[in-house]
Amino acid sequence: MPHQPHKSYSDEELLARFQQSRDNVWLGHLLQRYTILLFGVAMKYLKDKDAAEDAVQQVFYKVLTHLPEGEIQNFKGWLYVLMRNHCLQQLRERNFKAPEETLEQIAAAGDAKEELLWKDYTLDQMNEALKELNEEQRQTVVMFYLQKKTYQQIVEQTGYSYMQVKSFIQNGKRNLKMILLKKIGNRQP
Repeated sequence: MPHQPHKSYSDEELLARFQQSRDNVWLGHLLQRYTILLFGVAMKYLKDKDAAEDAVQQVFYKVLTHLPEGEIQNFKGWLYVLMRNHCLQQLRERNFKAPEETLEQIAAAGDAKEELLWKDYTLDQMNEALKELNEEQRQTVVMFYLQKKTYQQIVEQTGYSYMQVKSFIQNGKRNLKMILLKKIGNRQP
């Protein structure tokens, strides 16, 4: 078996070699180290072998095409978070896609009319409550929950730091809940 010097390089060395040369081979060696880890994370969240394999490939592609220019202190941790966020995004997209026949059954059910009216009222209150958040919280909450953007996409589009985005979303979600509880209270159908 031929000597493979890249196996003795640390993550930081491989990453530095990639950033200096822009040769994807170095990044490929680095990603190959964590294929099993990424697959395990994807299986944990997606619970489907094919979906997990697809997720690993999509994250590899994302790393190859959108690797941040700055220094990554802990590549393994950064990669883990990237995979976790990708899987959570996949799960959110799955949960928001209701089959058309389900929607037809809801519309056809006569006793569901009151529930639909309540949901409509709640959505109106949600829109009003969003207006009460400060600009940063409103912007990041809308981007994350309604536009289904990842933290990284929000960072890139807004210029906020990762920690700011995380904080704005968490605080915005908490404040939105408090505003909605005041508006709606326990008045349910």
